[in-house]
Amino acid sequence: MKKIFKRRIVIPVLAIVFLLGTVSFKSDFFEIAKQIEIFTTMFKQLNMNYVDETNPAELMDDAIKEMLNDLDPYTKFYNEQDVEAAKIRNAGEYSGIGASVRRNNKKITIIEPYKDYPADKAGLKAGDEIIQIDDIVIANFKEDTGELLKGAANSTINIVYKRQGKEYKTKLTRSKIEVDAVPFFDMIDDKTGYIVLAKFNKKASAQTKDALEKLKEDGAERIVLDLRSNPGGLLRESIAIVNLFVPKGEVIVTTKSKVKKYNRTYKTRKKPVDTEIPLVVLVNGRSASASEIVSGALQDLDRAVVIGARSFGKGLVQQPKKLTYGTQLKVTISRYYTPSGRCIQALDYWNRDEDGNAVRTNANDYTAFKTKKGRTVYDGGGINPDIEIASQKTSDFTRSLLGNLVIFDYATEFYNKNSFADINAFSFDDSEYNTFKQNIASAGLDFYETETEKALKKAMNTKEAKNFGQDVSKEYDELLASIKQSKLDALDTYKDEIMKELESEILKRYFYREGLFSYQLTNDKAIKKATEILANKNNYDKILN
Repeated sequence: MKKIFKRRIVIPVLAIVFLLGTVSFKSDFFEIAKQIEIFTTMFKQLNMNYVDETNPAELMDDAIKEMLNDLDPYTKFYNEQDVEAAKIRNAGEYSGIGASVRRNNKKITIIEPYKDYPADKAGLKAGDEIIQIDDIVIANFKEDTGELLKGAANSTINIVYKRQGKEYKTKLTRSKIEVDAVPFFDMIDDKTGYIVLAKFNKKASAQTKDALEKLKEDGAERIVLDLRSNPGGLLRESIAIVNLFVPKGEVIVTTKSKVKKYNRTYKTRKKPVDTEIPLVVLVNGRSASASEIVSGALQDLDRAVVIGARSFGKGLVQQPKKLTYGTQLKVTISRYYTPSGRCIQALDYWNRDEDGNAVRTNANDYTAFKTKKGRTVYDGGGINPDIEIASQKTSDFTRSLLGNLVIFDYATEFYNKNSFADINAFSFDDSEYNTFKQNIASAGLDFYETETEKALKKAMNTKEAKNFGQDVSKEYDELLASIKQSKLDALDTYKDEIMKELESEILKRYFYREGLFSYQLTNDKAIKKATEILANKNNYDKILN
């Protein structure tokens, strides 16, 4: 009943969201008013007469969020709790236990405890499953379980958690958690500085500037700026970071919309730190939004060499709109364009395929643009690096391994069986990878279903399929077996990128994120390539010219 209800109130709820915001009704005012009246009477009758007790707030919350799914994934309704969570993300600080967690299937799994914060001090490890917080059993809790971990600094909570099938108890004292935009910076060699920019919160530009200036004091004559897996954030921070390397008055990004007031051109506004220092920017398929503004602008202005893999491709701009009772609508208002004029949005949410999926821009449809010095760059699918590194790519298969916690779970198992006291002694070789492959093969690959499998299973579940006969059924089973083997073969095809993800996940277990970054300074292929390019000025200049 709940799903049917959501679908039926989509249009009326959309009308309400728009009425609560600031819009121009124009000629559709009557239609909006009509839909609101229909919705109001329907919602009232439903709650008064439905056979079971209903929760009006929950129904409305679910209905609005379901409706917005038909637009793009960035247009979202925020209830009061969502609004507070967004403020925390942008501020870069909150009070809690200091751990990244995953909430699903009525479970809370510790993904990463942050060094020297309450969860870490209490001995919690990645992979631990929290089953009870104070008197609340997580499996029975219907609200947002993540909120249970937050609270005022110095307040305490008692936790029951499970590790390798055994239950443990611990007590934590919450504290103020600082979320650094720049979690790490150091010298790669005596002349090359390295900065990891992980988030675009309110601290991003200030921390990047501080890292840049300190590295220059330490002798850095060239810089590697790592934006890999940075999901983006505040637009103004991305502009300020580009401003560190380019002069005042440069156009960094332009936004275009059907609403005139959202058509804006953003320029650098301050004196830069260094407009001459050679610069490499690292990106991958999880570098998105503000990361693409930074990398795209520096590429278009011929200010940096971009290395890695094609970025995510999010060229849509959102803005929060206040609604009533402390709620908000985060709505996509425009597209952004890099200095050369390209929009790098990869998915077209307004033109979907027969399954309702957004259509990805075809490489044959990319449009060519020119950088400041006349180099050719393209739109339509993320920032394409000047130099590609195969291991930095993330295939759909690898994404499935990550999303289904296959790599995460293996890292947990590896950590529980092996010990490394010294990061220099760490190794994850082919023999270990073969063990990983065997684990995957024995567990099956049901977590990753190809489009061909989906189509076959759909066809064989029809009424007509029952009349196909045993021969067809046998061929169907043989084809599925062949597909399963091809998925096993994918473990070899994408070995480099999978091994990179395994190494990263395992290293964090032993040496935290700081240890991972230190290890990458001398072992990461993209950083090695960046260092090589920067060390050869003629080659560096040739790429940019």
